[in-house]
Amino acid sequence: MDREEMNLLVEISEANFVVLETALYLNINPTDENALYLHNNASRRYHQLLNIYETRYSLLRNTSEDSCPWSYVDEPWPWDINFNYKGGM
Repeated sequence: MDREEMNLLVEISEANFVVLETALYLNINPTDENALYLHNNASRRYHQLLNIYETRYSLLRNTSEDSCPWSYVDEPWPWDINFNYKGGM
């Protein structure tokens, strides 16, 4: 995994965190327009990043379309990725 792919995965994780946290906040504060704005922007960015990653590298979601053979199982699982990347393989 190269640095660009690793950085994209980190950015996806960060956007996903914002989406999940703002969703939880909005569950108890549904009229907070600022939070909703943040949530919607983060959600759009999250899906854009997912599409970029899956176009460049491989599937991240088992709900994504694929060709035969099914490649979702060929990539490292999230818990197998070393985010303390120092370079090399």
